[in-house]
Amino acid sequence: MIQSPVQQALPQTDLQLPKRGLPVTIITGFLGSGKTTLLNHILQDCQDLKVAVLVNEFGDIDIDSQLLVSVEEDMVQLSNGCICCTINEDLVEAVYSILERNEKVDHLVIETTGVADPLPIALTFAMPPLRNLTQLDSILTLVDAEAFSPQHFESEAALNQVSYADIIVLNKTDLAAPQQVDTLEAWVREQKWEARILRSQNSQIPLPLILDTNLFQSERYAAEAKALAEATHDHDHHDPHSHNHHHSNHLVNDGFVSVAFESDRPFDLDKFQDWLADDLSENVFRAKGFLWFGTVAPRYIFQLSGKRYTLDADQWPAAPKTQLVLIGRELDAPKLQHQLRGCLTSYSHQ
Repeated sequence: MIQSPVQQALPQTDLQLPKRGLPVTIITGFLGSGKTTLLNHILQDCQDLKVAVLVNEFGDIDIDSQLLVSVEEDMVQLSNGCICCTINEDLVEAVYSILERNEKVDHLVIETTGVADPLPIALTFAMPPLRNLTQLDSILTLVDAEAFSPQHFESEAALNQVSYADIIVLNKTDLAAPQQVDTLEAWVREQKWEARILRSQNSQIPLPLILDTNLFQSERYAAEAKALAEATHDHDHHDPHSHNHHHSNHLVNDGFVSVAFESDRPFDLDKFQDWLADDLSENVFRAKGFLWFGTVAPRYIFQLSGKRYTLDADQWPAAPKTQLVLIGRELDAPKLQHQLRGCLTSYSHQ
């Protein structure tokens, strides 16, 4: 979970940065809106631009193997000069890890979780110490044009993703009726009339429209930055064990929970499909994982957003194992896990 910024000493390092600081783009968007697909697009099509990407987990990023140079514990090095790093705990420390590298970086892209409020993350770059080293270029929000529904915006964080956006991308327009997309765009313009609104399919957006835009206006958030700085200072002053960390759990605050399921037994395909069609709770907004259907079957990469899902065949890198994560609001974890166990075969992998 990304944590909010605090006062820290500047790192002792000779940083070769542009005078205006390293440009930063924050990519946000509700569960399943296409953030990881957009990151892949940026990393593969950035041409001469050296991009660094910070994500909570880069294991979901499907970078073509021929682009990989090396994979370390929390960093992927690409042959085109781009790098992809994991945000383990503290966002400020993760940014330092990028800035302190010998390789020149032209642009930093940060992916938030699907239920994160982007404002605390943006304010990280509007306050010391990162204010002196970086420049927030824009907050970009992806919206799933086909799966969009007002129930998503019972979430304050999801609404804030639109409200604070400088660029709003209506994604997956090929999966929605034209009238539905037009209605969605009209609603988005009501929420944030001054934002740059784009339409896309499969998160394919010309990079000049979303990188180096200089659209973020930090003066709009001066009051919020001051309030956050004061709150963080008070938090640290009263809690000597805080280690300069200010916690913010958007999953809990917004009523979202995640339910994990693992098994060394494969699913019965018919049972699993029946469960998806008939028994899956409407409160599950997003699901993803690796599914196993039988003794010699390939690994299936499972992605669910709303009622739409995909299964893509892949090779097992190790012994087959079913691993699934479901994200939603007010989920009954024991019931979901019981249902999923009911989809398993009796076969156990030895």
